[in-house]
Amino acid sequence: MASSSMSSHGSDSWTAKQNKAFERALAVFDKDTPDRWHNVAKCVPGKTAEEVERHYELLMQDLSSIESGRVPFPNYRATRGGA
Repeated sequence: MASSSMSSHGSDSWTAKQNKAFERALAVFDKDTPDRWHNVAKCVPGKTAEEVERHYELLMQDLSSIESGRVPFPNYRATRGGA
Protein backbone atom coordinates (compact mmCIF):
# COMPACT_ATOMS: atom_id res chain seq x y z
CA MET A 1 0.00 0.00 0.00
CA ALA A 2 2.87 2.36 0.64
CA SER A 3 3.92 4.28 -2.41
CA SER A 4 7.01 6.33 -3.01
CA SER A 5 5.38 9.47 -1.64
CA MET A 6 4.27 7.73 1.55
CA SER A 7 7.49 5.83 2.14
CA SER A 8 9.73 8.83 1.45
CA HIS A 9 8.95 10.24 4.89
CA GLY A 10 11.23 8.00 6.93
CA SER A 11 10.48 9.56 10.31
CA ASP A 12 6.78 9.02 9.64
CA SER A 13 7.05 5.24 9.34
CA TRP A 14 3.89 3.30 10.05
CA THR A 15 3.61 -0.32 11.13
CA ALA A 16 1.10 -2.71 9.61
CA LYS A 17 -0.79 -2.62 12.92
CA GLN A 18 -0.95 1.19 12.86
CA ASN A 19 -2.13 1.18 9.23
CA LYS A 20 -4.89 -1.32 10.04
CA ALA A 21 -6.01 0.78 13.02
CA PHE A 22 -5.94 3.88 10.78
CA GLU A 23 -8.11 2.17 8.14
CA ARG A 24 -10.61 1.01 10.75
CA ALA A 25 -10.79 4.46 12.33
CA LEU A 26 -11.44 6.08 8.94
CA ALA A 27 -14.41 3.74 8.51
CA VAL A 28 -15.83 4.99 11.81
CA PHE A 29 -14.97 8.69 11.67
CA ASP A 30 -16.00 10.14 8.30
CA LYS A 31 -15.31 13.62 6.95
CA ASP A 32 -18.29 15.09 8.80
CA THR A 33 -17.12 13.92 12.23
CA PRO A 34 -16.15 16.80 14.54
CA ASP A 35 -12.49 16.56 15.58
CA ARG A 36 -12.03 13.74 13.08
CA TRP A 37 -8.23 13.60 13.21
CA HIS A 38 -8.10 13.66 17.01
CA ASN A 39 -10.59 10.78 17.08
CA VAL A 40 -8.64 8.83 14.47
CA ALA A 41 -5.36 9.44 16.34
CA LYS A 42 -6.89 8.02 19.54
CA CYS A 43 -7.34 4.74 17.64
CA VAL A 44 -3.80 4.63 16.21
CA PRO A 45 -1.15 3.85 18.82
CA GLY A 46 1.78 6.27 18.79
CA LYS A 47 0.36 8.74 16.25
CA THR A 48 -0.81 12.32 16.69
CA ALA A 49 -3.76 14.03 15.02
CA GLU A 50 -1.32 15.84 12.72
CA GLU A 51 0.39 12.58 11.74
CA VAL A 52 -2.86 10.78 10.89
CA GLU A 53 -4.12 13.76 8.89
CA ARG A 54 -0.84 13.89 6.92
CA HIS A 55 -1.01 10.14 6.35
CA TYR A 56 -4.52 10.57 4.96
CA GLU A 57 -3.42 13.42 2.68
CA LEU A 58 -0.59 11.28 1.29
CA LEU A 59 -2.97 8.39 0.77
CA MET A 60 -5.34 10.64 -1.18
CA GLN A 61 -2.45 11.91 -3.32
CA ASP A 62 -1.45 8.33 -4.11
CA LEU A 63 -5.03 7.40 -4.94
CA SER A 64 -5.35 10.40 -7.24
CA SER A 65 -2.15 9.42 -9.05
CA ILE A 66 -3.35 5.86 -9.51
CA GLU A 67 -6.80 6.88 -10.73
CA SER A 68 -5.39 9.41 -13.19
CA GLY A 69 -3.11 6.81 -14.74
CA ARG A 70 0.14 8.40 -13.58
CA VAL A 71 1.20 5.18 -11.88
CA PRO A 72 2.20 2.54 -14.44
CA PHE A 73 1.09 -1.04 -14.10
CA PRO A 74 3.89 -3.40 -13.07
CA ASN A 75 5.35 -5.49 -15.87
CA TYR A 76 4.64 -9.00 -14.56
CA ARG A 77 6.06 -11.93 -16.47
CA ALA A 78 3.60 -14.61 -17.41
CA THR A 79 4.27 -17.97 -15.77
CA ARG A 80 3.05 -21.41 -16.69
CA GLY A 81 1.05 -23.61 -14.36
CA GLY A 82 -0.04 -20.76 -12.10
CA ALA A 83 3.25 -20.75 -10.22
